[in-house]
Amino acid sequence: MRLISSPTELTTAVTDAVIALLCIGVVVNVWRLRDHDRWKVSVWCWVFGLLALASTLGAVAHGLALTDSARSALWHPLYLTLGLTVALFFVGAVYDMLGKTVSRKLIPWCLGIGAGAYALTQILGGAFGIFLAYEAVVMVSVLVIYVLIAVSGRLPGATIMAGAIGLNLLAAAVQASDVSIRVIVPFDHNGVFHLVQIIAIAVLAYGLRIGLTRKMRNRQSSS
Repeated sequence: MRLISSPTELTTAVTDAVIALLCIGVVVNVWRLRDHDRWKVSVWCWVFGLLALASTLGAVAHGLALTDSARSALWHPLYLTLGLTVALFFVGAVYDMLGKTVSRKLIPWCLGIGAGAYALTQILGGAFGIFLAYEAVVMVSVLVIYVLIAVSGRLPGATIMAGAIGLNLLAAAVQASDVSIRVIVPFDHNGVFHLVQIIAIAVLAYGLRIGLTRKMRNRQSSS
């Protein structure tokens, strides 16, 4: 198996691989906080774990010189995984806003919508715009949720998480554009999207960790 010849496809593949490794690191780090809030930690570990899987598939699809049929076959699990990732992202936000009972009831519905978004892209001939619209609607909703939580002051780290989601929306806008840059090596819109997303993931993980650790400290101080 040989690498693809396109420089921008290679940088996209490398940044995909960086995202996968970063998400695996976040899963390990967040899982260590499971005693603080096991349900919340489990949901977010699934979010980052699925994103790591999708990024790994993306690295292979962009980085290797595959046949058209082999590359097309990789997009199916990749889109499905991303759809489920976005769905669980919403579940995690609802948990912080409304609690465990409501978020648990939403899981089958959200996963069904995520899978449905993938199915719709296939029915319409792989139209990526459908998935971008689905992601935008969900992530804007999540942004609103965390802004409201931040204003209420109920969750430490909510402001940071809202900022991370804003960065993620900016990344999605970049991916939908034709922007390109050169920083030693060339990056097309997918590569730039990944660069912004790497920052967003790191910021999100930081905000998530603050919320979990402060919650445990509050429990300890009240006991």
